[in-house]
Amino acid sequence: MTLREVSDYKGQELIDRFMQLIDAHRPLHVSIVGGEPLVRFRELNEILPRLAKRGIYSQVVTSAVRTIPIEWASIPRLQMVVSIDGLQPEHDERRKPATYERILKHIDGHQITVHCTVTRQLVQRDGYLDQFVDFWSANPNVRQLWVSLYTPQVGEESPERLQPEDRERAVAALMTLRTRYPKLKMPKGMIHVYAEPPKGPEDCIFAQTTTCISADFKRQISPCQFGGTPDCSNCGCIASAGLGAVGRHRLPGGIRVGAIFESSLRLGRAMRQLRASAN
Repeated sequence: MTLREVSDYKGQELIDRFMQLIDAHRPLHVSIVGGEPLVRFRELNEILPRLAKRGIYSQVVTSAVRTIPIEWASIPRLQMVVSIDGLQPEHDERRKPATYERILKHIDGHQITVHCTVTRQLVQRDGYLDQFVDFWSANPNVRQLWVSLYTPQVGEESPERLQPEDRERAVAALMTLRTRYPKLKMPKGMIHVYAEPPKGPEDCIFAQTTTCISADFKRQISPCQFGGTPDCSNCGCIASAGLGAVGRHRLPGGIRVGAIFESSLRLGRAMRQLRASAN
């Protein structure tokens, strides 16, 4: 089944089913992605404040094809992430009707995070990332910028897929740009993970600590948000890189943070098995 074949909900039924999922999983952080979440902005008007009242951090990933409700700007622990696929000519061609003109209008009054996924077409142009980061850093409605690298599926051959030399160029560019543009929130350790991604989902802290649910609230997407068989050796997911950097960090005494996580994960799984057996 593809995402286009999944039935979603609307109105009070969507709100109720969403909150039931929250009650079942008790998450610390919730990301709402598309399709286009703003299609259900009326339901989100109720869902997002309810998440905030529970102390849950939330993130809405949108193309900003329609106006982001201004009242969302005051919701605590909410982050609006706008996906932008390069500079205006490339983005408008790929994302229309979510064009630059609409984005610039629809983010007014907010403090958004700009997210760009770098494909081979973008990284092969000298100075392209520099121009992109420079343009969006100058926008007062932008709080920070994130850059991911395109993550292919196993066996995929496409124009977007980065070759090893493309990845090296992207990593080198990000290492330089992070020192020139304060809004580019890309720590050095995170960028290093792009150069040496996790070997597989079992080595990816992000894949191990998240649950991805489809729009019908029934199907779990695995092994991570990419679904299918992602080529982890060429992963460019910023969430995976961010948690990977945390896991590789060493505490005083040389203890790797990831080792603590792995021990905690094993203990948690053992406890769940014991509880399941007791029931």
